[in-house]
Amino acid sequence: MTQKYLVEDARIEPLVTLIANDNWLEFTVRYIVNYQKHRATKDSLFTRILEEIGTTDRRVQFASTTVELVAPPTFRVNLEARNNGSEPAA
Repeated sequence: MTQKYLVEDARIEPLVTLIANDNWLEFTVRYIVNYQKHRATKDSLFTRILEEIGTTDRRVQFASTTVELVAPPTFRVNLEARNNGSEPAA
């Protein structure tokens, strides 16, 4: 396949990687697909992942952080006329 598509001698098998930090888990899915089918394939994969998560009896769930801005800060702006230094400011 690397010769057919002129791809460097890299790993072309499907791959799932995981990054874990103190706030979340991030999965990356890498796969080779015909460029004409990439959107449909991505949709199928995502749909299947959601279906599988739905079968976990809520042991696997999605979560997100929501931040609410309660009140905007007060800004005070004072605009003064400026001159070129030849006359004192009024």
